[in-house]
Amino acid sequence: MTKPRKQNFFNTSLAVFKFILFWITVLLHLPILCVIPVGKFSVRYMKFFMQTVAFWTGVRVRVKGTLSDKRPLLCVCNHISVFEFMSMPIAFNASFFGKIDIASYPLVGWIAKKFGVIFVDRRPSHALEALNVVRKQMQNADYPMFLFPEGTTTNGAYVKEFKSTLFNIIEDNPKLTIQPIVMNYRYRNGDVISDVDMANHFGYFDNAKQDMGPLCERERSAFGQIFHIMVLGGFLIDITVLPVPRLGKNTDRKEIAMKLHTIVSDKYMELKDKKYKEK
Repeated sequence: MTKPRKQNFFNTSLAVFKFILFWITVLLHLPILCVIPVGKFSVRYMKFFMQTVAFWTGVRVRVKGTLSDKRPLLCVCNHISVFEFMSMPIAFNASFFGKIDIASYPLVGWIAKKFGVIFVDRRPSHALEALNVVRKQMQNADYPMFLFPEGTTTNGAYVKEFKSTLFNIIEDNPKLTIQPIVMNYRYRNGDVISDVDMANHFGYFDNAKQDMGPLCERERSAFGQIFHIMVLGGFLIDITVLPVPRLGKNTDRKEIAMKLHTIVSDKYMELKDKKYKEK
């Protein structure tokens, strides 16, 4: 079985070099981001931006299946780490609904806004406000928007229960298409990552928020996780696009959340430990 690359002096030094180039790449993009208008063009530019970032990080993206060409399109996906914000734009020219906390991050929050990320306050006391934000965005979005209904990242051993609040939007937007997406992490050669190695090396999560599976021995910051992946030499993100399910207009939001969770969770667990080698 494949194991994470050893964290020796050579790999760490190489990661330091890549991390410096990573930030140089980001800084070189800033003048363009200052003048680029927020919208479809900036979302398309995000794909190019993320491809350059992925190159230095060592992250590969592979897609199976076809995304719906209907708009507005809301994609729901499981969430393991910060790298989903890199892989989905690369794969689909898409943007996101993100946590309101990210908006206040120095530089990162500003870049995210330029790339069309819509920030949502997930606190229960702000549920109606969050719903209105999502509703307004999905009325006219002409590019895919991604939502991570788990509300947080996981250790990759399972898919957390989907939060149902935001699925009220289907009631007053009959043209809205919701498509489930499943995302798995692999070693770069396609080998399965064990639950323990996923938790300790590839996931980015809070131990206290996990419902099952192994916990990580060391919790890292977002950029600490990016650097750690550089030390490991990167990994592969397998994205599986699932068919658009039938969701009745008058279906209760909790039923919608449960149905989508079942679809995503069942497929994720089916693929999680499935061996796959590059041809």
